[in-house]
Amino acid sequence: RRLSNKEKLAFISALKCMQAKPAKTGSRYPGAKSRYDDYQALHISQTDYIHFDAIHPFGKWHRQMLHIFEDDIRRTCGYTGTIPYWDWSLDSSSGEANVLNSPIFDYVYGFGGKFDRGNGPYIANISSFPDEWKTIVDIPGRQGGGCITNGPFKDRQIPMGPANHTDYTPHCLRRDISPWLITQTTNSSLLNWVLQATSHWDLDHRIEGLSLDVAGMTLHAGGHLGVGGMIGEMANMYSSPGDPLFYLHHAMLDKVWDTWQRKKWPARKTDIGGPDTMWAYPYNYFGDIPYKNVTLNTPLNYPLMGGTIKIDDVMDIRGGDLCYTYA
Repeated sequence: RRLSNKEKLAFISALKCMQAKPAKTGSRYPGAKSRYDDYQALHISQTDYIHFDAIHPFGKWHRQMLHIFEDDIRRTCGYTGTIPYWDWSLDSSSGEANVLNSPIFDYVYGFGGKFDRGNGPYIANISSFPDEWKTIVDIPGRQGGGCITNGPFKDRQIPMGPANHTDYTPHCLRRDISPWLITQTTNSSLLNWVLQATSHWDLDHRIEGLSLDVAGMTLHAGGHLGVGGMIGEMANMYSSPGDPLFYLHHAMLDKVWDTWQRKKWPARKTDIGGPDTMWAYPYNYFGDIPYKNVTLNTPLNYPLMGGTIKIDDVMDIRGGDLCYTYA
């Protein structure tokens, strides 16, 4: 909302530029055909280590991924701006009927389409889709499911996924937007509740969600499944970076973490905690499994992209190699 139309178009142009440049990781990830694809492949390869644990969604690993990606689009495509964030709380708090009227879904200056506001055509019966394409829970209020037909990314062919593989499997960009889910999981009341967390462990749990069902979903799942629905790219835990909205969603989650940190800075510069293993407590929805508590020395890995760093390296966005802030 704060970007000028010129700035919005510059970011969209930079993304399309990345999608036109050759990949650098194709020898390891056969599905990667463009520089943009390299980052989707990276995410797919690391998903089982960075989700439903304390290394994951709103910060830590993704904070550095965004930093590497932003630096790359500047060097590769001459982009002079930053990755914008999507403040979904402004859209969800305005009511379900207004979600698709958000500037984020504008067909010229956003990521939507002229006729469908960024959604794909509605597919009522999705039983013919492979299980790996579908979410494990039903998403109420989903209104799409088809390939997007308008907007700047209507011709985008996503080369990998859905699901956990980096083979070359080109397919269209699908969105299955549920305005209902977006309003339920990303509204300002829920955001304020998240920011009241008393520790990083508590914050991590509040952002990631309290259960796998719809009733327990909060900010992280809400942004992904609110846009991706049941069969959209954003809903896939592995291949979601195939939809450019991934970057704006995670930039907002990063902003939420930074906002929480600044409320009690500098104490929260070192406040870290949670499991180092996927599906461990408090995400032990499939039974208890062993884990260790993450520390500032826990490694974050970016094979072929940024090497290995420590969580301590991403705890302050205004220092170290990060050096940015949020408006």
